[in-house]
Amino acid sequence: MQVIADQHGNVQVLGTRDCSLQRRNQKLVEEAPAPFLSDAQRDRLHSAARDICAAAGYTSAGTVEFLLSSDGVISFLEVNTRLQVEHGVTEEVTGLDIVVEQLRIADGLPLSITDTPAPRGHAIEFRINAEDPGRGFLPTPGQITAFNAPSGPGVRVDSGVDGRSVVPGVYDSLLAKLIVTGPTRAIALARARRALAEFQIEGVASVLPFHRAIVDAPAFIGTEGFGVYTNWIETQWQPPAPAPRVDPVDPQMIRSFIEIDGKRHALGLPLALFAGAAPPAQAAAPEASAGEICAPFAGSLLQWLVADGDEVHEGTPLAAIEAMKMETQVIAEAAGRITLVAEAGAMLAPGQVIARLR
Repeated sequence: MQVIADQHGNVQVLGTRDCSLQRRNQKLVEEAPAPFLSDAQRDRLHSAARDICAAAGYTSAGTVEFLLSSDGVISFLEVNTRLQVEHGVTEEVTGLDIVVEQLRIADGLPLSITDTPAPRGHAIEFRINAEDPGRGFLPTPGQITAFNAPSGPGVRVDSGVDGRSVVPGVYDSLLAKLIVTGPTRAIALARARRALAEFQIEGVASVLPFHRAIVDAPAFIGTEGFGVYTNWIETQWQPPAPAPRVDPVDPQMIRSFIEIDGKRHALGLPLALFAGAAPPAQAAAPEASAGEICAPFAGSLLQWLVADGDEVHEGTPLAAIEAMKMETQVIAEAAGRITLVAEAGAMLAPGQVIARLR
């Protein structure tokens, strides 16, 4: 619940937002108003957010967060005493500049509104992060070589980079916010599909392929009710895998798709390659790399979770690596005795050997 409260005791709730689509408890998609709520739930949330801020004597912009369980129970979570990344969707559906309101409050002025604005349509925000959805949303710092954002009716892009930017590994992975607005949620989704298809980022992997898929996912569209929840990506999400098909123009070619660095590419192979072919043998790993444990991405080795010489089992967490404000554990893929190579605190290059397992 987005709220604004001045120094004169006035508290206004600017409406609901849904932020259920997350990975590692970090938001990926947000929208306003929150879809699939009953009028009774919406009224209760408005009243609770207003009462909490009034009782605490809160001033400035803020967000009162709640959890909604599958059986309809609403639970208070926390108050974020700041302007959040997703405030833009609330601005789009209320027509109110929340940053200006925050500055007015700081100057001791009263709120510019006296009632909750009626929502004007629906807005969806897609966080465009430098992360590779094909590798579990691992961060991908590096040099951006192309950044072409979409435009058009109902499309807003708030960006901090361009086609010459270097994305460092020491900050948040957020590159831009794509905010799409329409008179209805269905129209906002249709505009989002077009905008996401036009969005081009090269040089680093991004979450654009995930967003392009999610706007067609039944659980997100809500064909049978809103089906996503905070750990849905980790537990339920299955990326679409289009089946290979014979090219209608050249029947001697078979077409499929491959993902490279988070970007989808068309792949064409001669049909004759598949005629009576046996599955290819699994290539053996080079002998020099056997037992080596490598950094999955560029980042800082926060800490070792095991000691040099420890016996570890398959699945044992070995180390924590941080990049772009995200911490990722390195897991043992086999059992053995570990020899540490890199020191805690070291900056790692992608693929750098950090330990060996014997």
